[in-house]
Order: sequence, then C-alpha cells, then structure tokens
Amino acid sequence: MHDFKFKNNELHCESVKVSTIAKKVGTPFYLYSHHTLVDHFTKIQKAFKKIDPIICFAMKANDNLAVLKTLADEGAGFDIVSVGELKKVKKVGADPKKIVFASVGKTEEEITAAIKAGILFFNVESLPELEEINAIAKKLKKKTQIALRINPDVEAATHAKITTGTLRNKFGIDLQTARHILNEQKKYPFLKINGLHVHIGSQITSSAPFIHAIKKVIDFIGVLQKEGIPLEYLDIGGGLGIVYHDEKPQTAQDFANAILPYLEKTGLKIVMEPGRFIAGNAGIFVTQVLYLKDNGFKKFLIVDGGMNDLLRPSLYDAYHDVVALKKSNAKKVKMDIVGPICESGDFFAKDRIFPQLKKGDLIAVMSTGAYGYVMASNYNVRGRPPEVMVRGNKYAITKKRETFQDLMRGECIPEFLK
Repeated sequence: MHDFKFKNNELHCESVKVSTIAKKVGTPFYLYSHHTLVDHFTKIQKAFKKIDPIICFAMKANDNLAVLKTLADEGAGFDIVSVGELKKVKKVGADPKKIVFASVGKTEEEITAAIKAGILFFNVESLPELEEINAIAKKLKKKTQIALRINPDVEAATHAKITTGTLRNKFGIDLQTARHILNEQKKYPFLKINGLHVHIGSQITSSAPFIHAIKKVIDFIGVLQKEGIPLEYLDIGGGLGIVYHDEKPQTAQDFANAILPYLEKTGLKIVMEPGRFIAGNAGIFVTQVLYLKDNGFKKFLIVDGGMNDLLRPSLYDAYHDVVALKKSNAKKVKMDIVGPICESGDFFAKDRIFPQLKKGDLIAVMSTGAYGYVMASNYNVRGRPPEVMVRGNKYAITKKRETFQDLMRGECIPEFLK
C-alpha cells in the first residue's frame, strides 16, 4: 500500500528514518515516497493494460515538481486545471499530447497558452466556454480538440464537497445540451469536438457509481452513433478512493475488472485521471509536539503544524491516521490533536486514543500526499512547510520552507499612509 513502515520501532520512509529528515529540515514538513508513487501508477497501468489508456495524473492532488517528474518519467500524462499547472508540467517535460485541461472557468490567457502548447484536448464545461475556445482558436489560426464534460446526474456516495456528477453541482453539461452541441459542430470551425468526459467525484470506494455513470455515457454514445456523430475519446475522469481509516476501497485490478467490459464496448480511446489513488498514501505530514494541555474537561496535544498546512480535517472532517514517529510506551488517553492557528477548526484528529507525548516528540499525519500541500495557505502569516522526497536511502528537499521575506514579497505600504 505504501512505503512508510516501522523498523526497530521507528517510522521509516523507504530506507530513511523520518526523524533523520526532521532533524535536517525542521518541522512541520511534507514527505513523499518515490517508490509508492511509481507503484500506484504502475498498478493502474497493469490493471488497464488491455486497453492501453492515456493515464493523466490529476495534478490538483499534488503539484510538487519532483512528484510530477517521477510520474512523467513513468509515462504519465496530466490532467490540469490552470495555466500555472500547465507551466509546471511543461517544466518536467510532459508530453503535450498527454495533457487534458479541465476547469469550469478557463480564462483567455489559459486557453491561449494551452492551444499554443498543443495539448491533447480541453474538457469543456459549458456552451459559453466552447464559444470562447473557438474564438481564441480562430484568432490563433489553430484547430484544437474538445471533449464535452457530460454531467450524468449520478450520486457518487462520497462527501458532498467532492461530489461533481449531479446537476446540483457546477460541473459539466447536461446530455440534452451536449447532444445539441454535437449536432451543431459546424458552428465551431476551429474546434474538433471528438470526445466525451465524465467525472462524478472523488474518494469513491465502490465501482457501482462509476458503472452507473459509464452506462449512461454508453447509452448517449449509442444515440450519437445513430445520428452519425463520430467520437474518438472517452475520458472517464478519476475519483478512485484510498484507505484513510477503515475504508475498503477497490484495488486498481478490481476496478478494471468491473469497468473494462463497458469501456471495450465503446471502441474509443480511453483517458483516465487518477490523482488521490496515486499520490494520497505516498505522502505524510510530519509535525512536532509543543504542549500537552489538560483543561479538566478535555486533553489536547498541541503541535507546530496547523490547518494552514493541512486543511482536509477542517474542511471535510476528514479522518487521517496519526502515529508517533517512535513507538511509545507512554500512557494512551483520549485527546484532540490540534495546531496553533486561532480557529476552533484547527485540528488533525478529535477524540483520538493516543500516547501522552512530550514536547519535542514527532508525529506523522498519514495519507497526506493528495490535497495536502496544494491546499496550504499563509493564514496567520505562517510560511508554508517544505516538501521532501525519499528515493531508496536518499532524500532531498523539493520545495523550501517559506520565509517571512517570501511572504512579504510584493507587499508594501502605500505612500498616502507614510
């Protein structure tokens, strides 16, 4: 599952003691396992080998350059949602023909940059966006490929804030509008509308919602074929769940076994956009104990990392396993594990049975390789933590800790206040 294991009662990342890294870089910090990233990517490759899909890592999950380079070297493509992400994947030498561009609010700058880069296609979310891309492509005199993001109105059985495939959400195009667009393609001479895209949400642990959505898309493809509308690509999005606590998510092979028969029926080139499945369990967040507080009603383990570093527990009430870096014989009690931020929502775990550690002890918040650092902020004027990658017995800082000077860059007091 991942390469964070206890050896001689101390947590290691691959062959490196995590505490050794903590001494070098300080706390808090994010730590990624190179081998875990590669292993999870190749699991999907092998499971879907029969149809040889284009596997585009959803880089909104983790945009660290070392992570991107690791995956690009393995042949991954990328699912991007901004011009910044486009610039990053270009920096690691990604193949433009393995880049797909999602997002409901693509700007003129972003569309222009992506067309010039020669990406595989845009996943288009609305009719106005389609018209905008056509106008920009005309200006650039370059025809570009389009996949329409279909909203199949399917419940994904996941957290409401990461459900994307119902008509209550802002994502995608309803089937009737999509059919109309495809029948009116001549109105968009600088677009080649030759794909469909569906993405119903994230952290989905069962194949049933995927099958439901794919069946709807297959029925729609059948309607289009009868009307003489050709397609080349079907992008099935991402959303595969991982283990955070007691979930029992499907393996890549189980997922493939469940949906391959349906995908083969389409005869289309399949694109996939896994993010969390590849990166989630490939990262941890390491933080140091500051105090153990007992207010007579409740105990709190206060650490130096906060919700500005890792937002998921506060935003989604997400459960993350938390472990001490060194196995402890200390008495275990019920406590909240919290940070220094001035918000009641600043916590990593609530009512957790955990050892009564002391100042300076180190803990790891597990499964933070996806939607961890990418959602970090500078709230309370705190610099974002560094990111580190381990490969075998080597490690390197892949992003430095932000300093106060970094936070002040571009900020000034206006003349009329001096």
